[in-house]
This record gives sequence, C-alpha cells and structure tokens, in this order.
Amino acid sequence: MSNVIKLKTPLQVSDIEALRIGDIVHITGTVYTARDAAHKRMIDTIDRGETPPFDVKGQVIYYVGPTPPKPGKVIGSAGPTTSYRMDPYTPRLLDLGLRATIGKGQRGKDVIEAMKEFKGVYLVAVGGAAALISKRIKEAEIIAYEDLGPEAIRRIYVEDFPAIVANDILGEDLFSQGKEKYKTQIPR
Repeated sequence: MSNVIKLKTPLQVSDIEALRIGDIVHITGTVYTARDAAHKRMIDTIDRGETPPFDVKGQVIYYVGPTPPKPGKVIGSAGPTTSYRMDPYTPRLLDLGLRATIGKGQRGKDVIEAMKEFKGVYLVAVGGAAALISKRIKEAEIIAYEDLGPEAIRRIYVEDFPAIVANDILGEDLFSQGKEKYKTQIPR
C-alpha cells in the first residue's frame, strides 16, 4: 500500500506527474463540483466564446450532486457520481488546463488519451461513503447554474479529501490493469 500523497489546489503539472495508478491522495484546497448538465452548459458557454463560470486551469472538478445540508452543516451527503457521463466534455476541459477530476467508475479511451496529451489525472472517491466524504468539505458555495439544484456548480473547500489515482498522465488505467493483475492471481 502506498503512502498518502498530499495535494494542494490549484494543481500544477509538477504536482501530478509523479502520481501513478493506485496512489492514495489527500486533497486540500478549492475544488469545483459539476455533473453532466453543468458540463454541457460550460462547454456551450466556451463554444459561444464566453468565459466559463470559473477558470479551469489547474483546477479539480468533483462529479457530485450533494444533498441539501442539514442545519449547521455546509453540505449534505456528497458522494461521487458515475464519471463516464462527463466523458464527452472532459477532453475539452483538459485542453483548457483542467488537472484532475474525481468521480467513480471507469473513463473512456478518449478521456484517457486526453489525460496523457494535456497532463491530467482521474481520481476515484469511494462510492457509498457520501456522509463521510462530506465531513472533508469545510465550505460550499454555489457559483453558477443555481437552477440545476444539486447539479449547480459549487466552489467547495476541502481538507484532506481522500481519493485514489485511477488514471495517470502516462495513460495507465487502474480499472483495466487491476483486472488483469487479479486474473493472474486466480488459481486455475
């Protein structure tokens, strides 16, 4: 098991170039939330030549639609959503300097290739641990697309947000390589 690697946002290429699949990271700093509806709007905004709601360069996007906060809390349950729904938009954002995304499940080949080309990583958070993950979120503020409710873009501040590197800048894929490694360990 690897040591925990501490990351502080915003991220530089130098912060992620040594990360490898299976590495455990703890992120501290500003992270943005967005799901598929917000991604579509951001790309439409960019296509019109307008400025997106935040500068994606060096940023991390967490794929989450949090539940409403309980009294005295900054956010409700905040577990990751399935990442492949953002695949049509992710290469474009990586081209603009996005450094990391956080979600659950595998990414498509085009996204993995874009991470290699533009130097980005994909991190997975533990699904089913939404209430625990929300404890790592210290601040949350809607910054765009409030009409989308839970899918609005939020700027959140996280402390030691836990994740695992699933795709690194070399194009390595924890999902496919992990399956192959497991297959070799099964007695035949």
